[in-house]
Amino acid sequence: MLEAPFPPLDPNGNTEGRGPRLSEIPMRIVIPNLITVLAICAGLSGIRLAIEHRFEQAVAMVLLAAFLDGIDGRIARLLKGSSKFGAQMDSLADIVNFGVAPALVLYLFMLDQAGSFGWIAALIYTIACCLRLARFNVMLEDPNQPAWQGNYFVGVPAPAGAMLVLLPVYSGFLGVLPSKALAYGTAGFTIIIAFLLVSRLPVYNGKTAGSFIRRDFVVPLILGVVIYAGFLMSFTWQTLTLTALGYLLFLPFSALAWKRRFAAEALHTKAD
Repeated sequence: MLEAPFPPLDPNGNTEGRGPRLSEIPMRIVIPNLITVLAICAGLSGIRLAIEHRFEQAVAMVLLAAFLDGIDGRIARLLKGSSKFGAQMDSLADIVNFGVAPALVLYLFMLDQAGSFGWIAALIYTIACCLRLARFNVMLEDPNQPAWQGNYFVGVPAPAGAMLVLLPVYSGFLGVLPSKALAYGTAGFTIIIAFLLVSRLPVYNGKTAGSFIRRDFVVPLILGVVIYAGFLMSFTWQTLTLTALGYLLFLPFSALAWKRRFAAEALHTKAD
């Protein structure tokens, strides 16, 4: 019998003598990894489109990569197909989709007019995204973290950082023409977003808000999502601009909520 041309995949990273090896991999494990690969393809395609000066399609590809990244983990949990291999793939995809791709799209759209300073800003953002993702992976393994702190990210998450750093591109699509002065301002803005990624700023994540919703909130929630999707499809760049600005305005309130919760937990611990 001929051997397969590729080494067999072990989704949980087992080696010889360290647990059972699977002769067949369930599709429920493969499907989330395929979605992750599609996200990487979208991010890299965004870079190619930016090189070809097709910037609207390039941004669309980066946003598609963000969407696919957002659903691959949820699909894995829904299908009970989570694996160590998938977690590593997801981390590597995040570096491409939220670090490399947005930085290069922004550089080719505007930062190149700032010369070396623009390139340095793009580098700083990309490295900050890598550091942010590495810190996130390490903090997942922290057994001493209080449960309530799982409601918050430490620093702006990488997908939100990608959405924010592309704000100058959205404004360009709305008629704000790139210029050398604006490019230097954009470089400064890019560095600020990079700082937010690696900062200790607590950002509410909403993932642990609960699996259930009050019955009287269901219809308004559905209508809100439909309205937002309608505006996003009809007024794409205006909606994304307002979304990015709204997210920036949300950050101080998130930090304030964390501070209040931290003070309340400290008071409760002291009382015990």
